[in-house]
Amino acid sequence: MFTEWLRKVTKGILQPVARFLGKLGISPNAITIFGCLLNICIAVVIAEGHLRLGGILLLPAFLLDAFDGAVAREMNHVTKFGAFLDSCLDRVSESVVYVALAWWFMSIGGREQITLAFLSAIGSMMVSYTRARSEGIGIECKVGYFSRVERGLLMIIGLVSGLVTPLLWVMTIGTTLTAVQRMIYVYQKTRHLSAA
Repeated sequence: MFTEWLRKVTKGILQPVARFLGKLGISPNAITIFGCLLNICIAVVIAEGHLRLGGILLLPAFLLDAFDGAVAREMNHVTKFGAFLDSCLDRVSESVVYVALAWWFMSIGGREQITLAFLSAIGSMMVSYTRARSEGIGIECKVGYFSRVERGLLMIIGLVSGLVTPLLWVMTIGTTLTAVQRMIYVYQKTRHLSAA
């Protein structure tokens, strides 16, 4: 999966920075909360119609998202609440961007884009929920190509390039297929467990 590959590639960069942040006494939860607030501010920029600028600003916010977990590991301060908070605020951070796009397209009468923005938001939520729910029943489920990392990179590329409508089509179809793929995967795993 692309996410795992990217994590391995950036590990040498993340660890020293995370160690430095940890030495400054910055907590992982503080980074998580700040990252979410930053995404909300960027969503306001997007809602005002500054899509390319919003995409550019999303890049550092996207990179910041990798540091809360890295700092937690470096400080040996990985907690269940921290993981829970990170997961919840990740959903908020992602959803506000879709809402901002829908808001902008409402102001210019883009019905197709409004619909796609909401469908993309639903699909993204379902991708995350299927993983969370499967893990709740003891099955790891990371299959599919539209995890949060892929979605974040595609959003940035789509906004910066100006190809927002194609981006939303890709996001809608990709997230829906990934969510269905995960459902099928969990069904196969649970069927196997039942047969055993």
